[in-house]
Amino acid sequence: MAQWKQTWMRPQDIKVEPQIRKDNDPSKQEELNASVKAHGILMPLLVMISGILLAGHRRLIAALAAGLETVPVIITDRLLSDSEVLLIQLAENVHRADLSGYEKWQACAQLMQINPNWPLKELAAHLHLDPSMVTRLISPSKCIEAAQAALREGRIGISDCYAISKLPVEDQASLLSQKLSGASRDAIEQAGRKNRTKVAPAVRLSRVKIAMPEGKTVVLTGPEMSLDEVITALESALSAARRAHKDNLDVKTAEKVWRDRARAG
Repeated sequence: MAQWKQTWMRPQDIKVEPQIRKDNDPSKQEELNASVKAHGILMPLLVMISGILLAGHRRLIAALAAGLETVPVIITDRLLSDSEVLLIQLAENVHRADLSGYEKWQACAQLMQINPNWPLKELAAHLHLDPSMVTRLISPSKCIEAAQAALREGRIGISDCYAISKLPVEDQASLLSQKLSGASRDAIEQAGRKNRTKVAPAVRLSRVKIAMPEGKTVVLTGPEMSLDEVITALESALSAARRAHKDNLDVKTAEKVWRDRARAG
């Protein structure tokens, strides 16, 4: 485990190697330049003991533009592996900057290449993200090249790639075409479900019982559901539970809120 200490460095002494972020919005950089010139660097840069920048590229650019003599840095006591460097850069950007979906995918894919034995939940733990989010971030790896190119160009998003990735490769072009023609994400998800149903007739149940560890059981009831629809329902339920937790509701109050919302339609 690397140890860190905070100190100061001259910005021109910090070495810049390729960063995860490939595009830098000039207008946002100008805003940051003006802020740094007026207030200085408020958040330390992350730098390896060798002087190589780990995170804070835009702040370094702003410091150089402002002519700052020194900047605050957090520096490691040892050299870091490629995997550790990439993890720090990605975690910094995922939680603090508007990294594009394409850049997030590329970084996650590179980390999985460096660490081929990692399950996705391990990457999620390192990035402090929900495993379901990491599953979406890595989904373009299962998409055709045309979808990956559309993601790179900003014509589709990670959620669209996730929907497309659920289909066999030979069926993905049609779904991509629908999205590029203006179809909504929900429409893409629905079209994908219909396409998957054509591949193999889906068994449907009006009551689905999921046995969980420690004696817990999750039961879904309602109109007949396929497994895909069960997954969608569980994802929606998990999202609602997390929102209730964020709102500091207890489970009894949350249950009433969910029931009232369902009745309101």
